[in-house]
Amino acid sequence: MVGLKPSEVPPTTAVKFLGAGTAACFADLLTFPLDTAKVRLQIQGENQGPRAARSLQYRGVLGTILTMVRTEGPRSPYNGLVAGLQRQMSFASIRIGLYDSVKQFYTPKGSEHSSITIRILAGCTTGAMAVTCAQPTDVVKVRFQASMHLGPGSDRKYRGTMDAYKTIAKEEGIRGLWKGTLPNITRNAIVNCAEMVTYDIIKEKLLDYHLMTDNFPCHFVSAFGAGFCATVVASPVDVVKTRYMNSPQGCYRSPVDCMLKMVAQEGPTAFYKGFVPSFLRLGAWNVMMFVTYEQLKRALMKVQILRESSF
Repeated sequence: MVGLKPSEVPPTTAVKFLGAGTAACFADLLTFPLDTAKVRLQIQGENQGPRAARSLQYRGVLGTILTMVRTEGPRSPYNGLVAGLQRQMSFASIRIGLYDSVKQFYTPKGSEHSSITIRILAGCTTGAMAVTCAQPTDVVKVRFQASMHLGPGSDRKYRGTMDAYKTIAKEEGIRGLWKGTLPNITRNAIVNCAEMVTYDIIKEKLLDYHLMTDNFPCHFVSAFGAGFCATVVASPVDVVKTRYMNSPQGCYRSPVDCMLKMVAQEGPTAFYKGFVPSFLRLGAWNVMMFVTYEQLKRALMKVQILRESSF
C-alpha cells in the first residue's frame, strides 16, 4: 500500500471541502508557470498593448517561460499567484469538495451507483456554484498573468492583488469583477465534468475490476486521464474566456463576439492556442491535486477520529 490507508469512516463534507482547497493550492504552487505560459500563448495574436509587447513571440511552453524570465524577470511566471491561491481556496473547495455531496443529493434513493447523467449534473452544478463565488479572483489572476512588464516605460497597472480588485471595481464597476462569468461558467462546467466524472469513473472501474487497489498508482492513472479529457473538451472555451477577461473595455461586445472575431481573424485553430501548456498544466495539476486530495482526506479523518476518541 502506497500512502495512508483509506479510513474506515467515510470523509465528512467539511474534510472534503478543506482537503480540496488545500490540495488545489498545493497543485497551483507547483504548476502556476505552466498556467501563465498558457495565458500568454492564448492572448498572442490580439495585437494589443505597446509595440514592444506586440513584437514578442512566444514559441512553445518552455520557450514562453524562458522569454518571460529573460524579458520580465524570474518572478514573472508567478504573476497573479496570490489571486490564484485565493481562487483555488474558494473555487476548488466548492467544485471538488462538494461534488460527492451534490452527486448523492441527485442520486435516487435506493440506487447503489450514480449514473453518468447524475455525475455530469453534479459536476455542472458544483462548477457553476464555484464560478459564481470565485469569479473576481479569476479575473484578477488572468489580468496579472497577461500583463507584461518590459521596463520603466511599461509599469504594471496594479500595485498588488488587493489594489487590482479596487481598481477594477472603480474603473469598470462591480460588473468588471464578474467579467466573463458566462464563458467561465461554461468552461468550468465542462472542465469540472471532464475532471470529476472521468476521475470518478476511471477510479471506480479500476477498483471494480481489481486492476488496482485504492492507492497512489490508482489515483495517478485516474487523475492523468481526467486531465487529458478536460484539456481536449475545454480548450476552446478556455481560450475565449482568457481573451474576453483580459480585453479592454469595448474590444468585444460579448463572449460570442470574441469567439466570432477569433475565427474571422485567426481561424479555428486559434481555439487550441496554448493546448500543450494547457495539457501539461491540467495533467500535472490533476495528478498533484487528486493524489494530495486523497491523502489529505485520509489524514484529516485520522486526526478527526483521534480527537473524537480522546474525549
